[in-house]
Amino acid sequence: MVRRWTDAEDYHEGMESIDSDVMDRVLAATREYEPDSYTETDVRRAMSGPVGPEGFGALLSPAAKPMMEEIATLAREETRKHFGNAVTLFTPIYASNQCENRCIYCGFNCDNKINRATLSPEDVRREMDSIASMGLRDILILTGESREHSDIPYIGDCVEAASERFTAVGIEVYPMNTDEYRYLQSKGADYVTVFQETYDPERYAELHPGGPKRIFSYRFDAQERALRGGMRGVAFGALLGLGDFRRDAFACGMHAHLIQRRYPHAEVSFSLPRLRPFINGRVEPESVSESDLLQVSMAYRLFMPFASQTISTRERAGFRDGIVNISATRISASVSVGVGEHSGTGHGDGQFEISDPRSVDEIVGSLRRNGLQPVMADYVRP
Repeated sequence: MVRRWTDAEDYHEGMESIDSDVMDRVLAATREYEPDSYTETDVRRAMSGPVGPEGFGALLSPAAKPMMEEIATLAREETRKHFGNAVTLFTPIYASNQCENRCIYCGFNCDNKINRATLSPEDVRREMDSIASMGLRDILILTGESREHSDIPYIGDCVEAASERFTAVGIEVYPMNTDEYRYLQSKGADYVTVFQETYDPERYAELHPGGPKRIFSYRFDAQERALRGGMRGVAFGALLGLGDFRRDAFACGMHAHLIQRRYPHAEVSFSLPRLRPFINGRVEPESVSESDLLQVSMAYRLFMPFASQTISTRERAGFRDGIVNISATRISASVSVGVGEHSGTGHGDGQFEISDPRSVDEIVGSLRRNGLQPVMADYVRP
């Protein structure tokens, strides 16, 4: 059985191990990263560009804090250069909250006493029709991590239904093998989102005491398997607040950077989640302020100018309105994190509490008032 040095236990039966050195390179760079070692001179050198890994580390460091306004100006210029004033809208659909993992920071933890539900194929279509009626053309399909309750054919059916109604279809489900990603791509999936949560293997083991998610390296390699399976794009994210947010953000940026270099055709993006309150919460988050989150976003923008960035409803409306004027390029709208809440077809509890419940029309209005262009689809299917 496969077992890499980061893993708390052997790979489970059926898990694919790929020949890749990306994880070792990312973790080696992160071990050497010392946020407090940078000076104002280092930050200004990074601001003069182009930004490489060393400059990226400087932009994430405490030394960059006094220069946030200057960095924001540079980040906004880079965003406008590559994305114009366009901001893409999307919404998630939660098809199931059944899960086999015991992540101590997540409302879907299989030990939590919550209302569980998995939408039937008919209810999935009703839910998607409700979302499509709002004018959205970009959808993200989410499930809990349970192959029993949301197996590959089930997710394939969800993807196929979405591809009939939407222009862009993303999936945020359990990590899969290359051939499984290839199957979902054939059904119409465009991109894959996987949060590594934290890039510290020891902290990761503490936070994941049971379930398939306990295998750090299998999760880490998910984006690379997805690209080998033909996916157009992959999204990266660390759940900021589970550990040292600067080190996690640095590792996440390096992960995306090395994947982009290895697969230059891939559309690479970042998500910017902070830990939010959830049902039966059992972990105290590390302090990550809005200013900290903005610093991470701006560092990502200057390090990887072409990568899109998603700001979720975990954040309050005012902050989201501000960050899309600087560095974020994707924003969710009319979000419901419960299973079947858009159409009233389900009754499964949500994963976490949201902060921005605004509708599509409200988000569109806010973007336009700020001189931004709401975009419902940024991709045309061939």
